Amino acid sequence: MPAPLTLPRLSWGDPHATTHALLVHGLGSNGALMWLYGVALADAGWHATAVDLRGHGTAPRAVDYSIAAYAADLVHTAAPDGEPWDLVVGHSLGGAAATSASAATPAWTRRLVLVDPAIHLADHDREVVRTSQERAFADPSEAAVRAEHPTWHPNDIELKALSAAQASRWAVEQTSAQNTPWDVRAAAARLTVPTHIIASDPKVYSIFKGALAEEVSRNPVVTMSVVTGAGHSPHRDKPDDTMRHLAAALG
Repeated sequence: MPAPLTLPRLSWGDPHATTHALLVHGLGSNGALMWLYGVALADAGWHATAVDLRGHGTAPRAVDYSIAAYAADLVHTAAPDGEPWDLVVGHSLGGAAATSASAATPAWTRRLVLVDPAIHLADHDREVVRTSQERAFADPSEAAVRAEHPTWHPNDIELKALSAAQASRWAVEQTSAQNTPWDVRAAAARLTVPTHIIASDPKVYSIFKGALAEEVSRNPVVTMSVVTGAGHSPHRDKPDDTMRHLAAALG
């Protein structure tokens, strides 16, 4: 794996809790945008830690923005107790990086929850992602986020605007350019820890659906559920439903 960076952290819950979760955001976002997972897990007795990925938030900038580089940073992000993470929750790019990290280092985490993960991006999805990021950088204001997502929680509107202002545009562009093709299906097939995928609704927009979902679900450790009526960020579109999916996945 590439040389890792040390990622900035923020956390929810009692640091002396017996279970520890790592929260990994998507492209163009930041760790703070995983706050709903952090609150839900803290309320359930967990200690949850979110990181800013390389080139995002206040994390160090770099030259390498391959998924392998993102994964290397995660593998070298240790739980507070020095044990494997009890849970890693990864959204979109975070889901791809967490998949690669777990496949390469199975002892890194005991369980994965992947939220509409970017396991394989076809040309259409790559274009959707590109145009979405261009809009975010063109106007990184709360007003612009609110206009596009009027039903989002005020925290998500505030933090999405902040994440666009913080992220390196070059890093976001290079993440797409350096991962052509964008494909971690082989890593997903090698997963050995219990993995639940919370997918978005294909009727709204999802990057994990159809033949891809069927292929990844052939791995016996993988299960899947769909948040009806939610787009690519189900925790922002349908927060209560998404947290119910998370609770069900954790049993």
